[in-house]
Amino acid sequence: MTLEIIENPVYEKIITDLSEQQYSIVEDFFSPEEVLELRNSLLHKYEEDNFKKAAIGNRTNEIIAKSIRGDFILWLNEAEAAQAEKAFFRRINDFVYYLNRTCFTGILHKEFHYALYPEGTFYKRHLDTFQNDDRRKLSMVCYLNEQDWQPEYGGELVIYNYENGVEVPKSIYPFPGRMVIFESQILEHEVKPVKTERLSITGWLKTR
Repeated sequence: MTLEIIENPVYEKIITDLSEQQYSIVEDFFSPEEVLELRNSLLHKYEEDNFKKAAIGNRTNEIIAKSIRGDFILWLNEAEAAQAEKAFFRRINDFVYYLNRTCFTGILHKEFHYALYPEGTFYKRHLDTFQNDDRRKLSMVCYLNEQDWQPEYGGELVIYNYENGVEVPKSIYPFPGRMVIFESQILEHEVKPVKTERLSITGWLKTR
């Protein structure tokens, strides 16, 4: 006996976007209240000095390179998650279940971390896959900035897509509650320099 999947309009939009352009932008994937709780949790953990300088490469082959990226991160452990992170993972797990049941994507694992970009930092153009690990299928970024975030604060995500063989950069500003999902092994992207702290949860949905 199989459980019937009830169509989710938000998830269906993401699926359609991914099939047509390899990325999707979703406003209010999380409610303002959830964003605020996650933001407060991030800042609390950052103030407790739990974050570390982000590196390039995966965890078995990472190098600190300030000239390439400048953010600080804290990996999230679902089994030890606080209340705010538990709500986050419930929504992500629901989304993964929907993807696997409707699109047979084969997502078996996930990894997420808090990310804080101090003023003046950036992340140069790159692809979210590694020579020794190609399991990342979808990249996800959820922005946790303040409600009055302005475009002039910088820190926009630029995704490099192609239309008719011509490269077309897409700038996406990190407004709170906005979720960006894109193909990890296809789309190169970068984070432009920020002029004030930029907060997010970043992660990947992975196959076997």
